[in-house]
Amino acid sequence: MAPQAELPTTATAASPARSSGAGWPFALPFVRVALTGVAALSTAGVLALAGQPSGLPSVSIFAALFLLPVNIVSFLLVRRLVHRAGSSIRSLIGYGRARLGRDILWGLLWILVLYVPFALAIVGTMFVLFGADAFTSFEAVFAPDPGEIPALGTVASIIFAVVVFVSFAPLNAPTEELVYRGYSQGGLAAYPVIAILAPSFAFGLQHIFFASTVPGMLVYGVAFFVWGIGSALIYRRQGRLMPLIVAHLLVNLATTVPALLLPFVLGG
Repeated sequence: MAPQAELPTTATAASPARSSGAGWPFALPFVRVALTGVAALSTAGVLALAGQPSGLPSVSIFAALFLLPVNIVSFLLVRRLVHRAGSSIRSLIGYGRARLGRDILWGLLWILVLYVPFALAIVGTMFVLFGADAFTSFEAVFAPDPGEIPALGTVASIIFAVVVFVSFAPLNAPTEELVYRGYSQGGLAAYPVIAILAPSFAFGLQHIFFASTVPGMLVYGVAFFVWGIGSALIYRRQGRLMPLIVAHLLVNLATTVPALLLPFVLGG
């Protein structure tokens, strides 16, 4: 059954972030970007101290792991800000058991809708960078150099894979939607253009830390900026976070399933 059309609710217009002015709603996404950058640099430092490769390919492999403290701090911060404004995370998300089935269907639809411009942004940026060699350059841009992959013991690799699979998607999806869309975009609703562009720019900027090459950083930045714009427009139209959280969760789950293979890659 296709999801039934829903009119925008008051979730965006009545966001609890609005009562605290535009300061934190504008700043919070960039605070998260800064935390992500510090986490990535710290990961590189730990790898270097351990005598392991510490370049972009190595750091990108550990992205889902170093985002764990970033997500915890971001969630606690947005929770504090929302509670200080007299609301709650639950109300900002717009969760309702009776609407969960429809939210899942909307989430599946939004994945399809968001992936079209996202894929076009990737291909378009690759053509800008490499011209006619764009398609033959995908492996060099997105696949880590095997010589730059750190070697972990089998036990450490298994623990790493399980922690990433269990913790990343369930925490990352709601936290990012709360930070970039629910709190930031909702709090900047009086400035519609800024409300869409600023959090989306920060969303794209955050993802450069997950690329394994310098050209990949640019591609990720552009593509996830476009994804952020699409998500912002959906949130502005639909007025509810839950369908976007469902879409984000499913995408994160799909990207972390390969983590279960990491013991065979890093355990050598």
